[in-house]
Amino acid sequence: MDTVTLGRSGLQVTRLGLGLASIGGMFSAVSTEQAIATIDRAWELGIRLFDTAPVYGYGRSEQRTGVALGNKARDEFVLCSKVGRLIEPNGPDLQPSWADPPPGVGPRLDYSYAGVMRSVTESLERLGLDRIDVLHIHDPELDFERSSTEAFKALAQLRSEGTIRAVSLGVNHADVAVRFLRLHGLDGPDLVLLAGRYSLLDQSGADELLPRCENLGVSVLAAGVFQGGVLLDPSPGAPHGYREVPHALSTRIADLRRLCDLYDVPLPAAAMQFPLNHPAVPAILVGARSPEEITETTALLDHPIPPDFWHSLPAL
Repeated sequence: MDTVTLGRSGLQVTRLGLGLASIGGMFSAVSTEQAIATIDRAWELGIRLFDTAPVYGYGRSEQRTGVALGNKARDEFVLCSKVGRLIEPNGPDLQPSWADPPPGVGPRLDYSYAGVMRSVTESLERLGLDRIDVLHIHDPELDFERSSTEAFKALAQLRSEGTIRAVSLGVNHADVAVRFLRLHGLDGPDLVLLAGRYSLLDQSGADELLPRCENLGVSVLAAGVFQGGVLLDPSPGAPHGYREVPHALSTRIADLRRLCDLYDVPLPAAAMQFPLNHPAVPAILVGARSPEEITETTALLDHPIPPDFWHSLPAL
């Protein structure tokens, strides 16, 4: 698989990375055996970028990631995790997204300097690996004052010491990342992980964030390209996070399907390749909950899409 450079971090990654929320049980449970098999299959397919977080399955994703990658040469892959939530007994900030989470534990928001340092230590313990390459400040808008000062100070220190290679933001809101970048400028984050805001269904990230990142040399990892899975299967009960897909969204998806049919392009292939057309986006992250799923998804990365398809897209 082709490799690209993550902006000023200098990290070399594959164009396609595996997001590891799904193997932590996002929307539906995944067994440990299936989770490890999914990561193993991604490795066989050439994927060398992996992104997890403490909150994914309340530690379960990091544990499974460590088991699957523990026998791989450490210099051959880039590993990302996140800070901002500690996993504790009776942690109060429970999320309904996680199916069958470990009993008796939950996340607690903590963007303090001490909390971030503790989070990194505990992530390494769950992973059983010697280092994490990229740390994202996860959902910084939940406590912007501390995340932009104490949390950033902790990660900037780890970066200056060489403990990590890059500081990043993990955001669902482009304006939050813009605010953070304005505050810290060239001394700020090296990357931005942007979920669901530069996709076929939502291009709000292009208004200000992506041009600013391009000017600063900050790479954007585009995640949520399938918009939580709704672009793969919008039917009720599918693992996409919607009880019922809103009418306007259903209409937009139907329009996209008609355009894809016209040019004989699978909609998931268009969804994956769309963000990579922007010069600020060198790589994308996709989730998978089975070896079959990541196999099918990876095959779509290089599916030929004619230029006329992209030219027709803004008219929808």
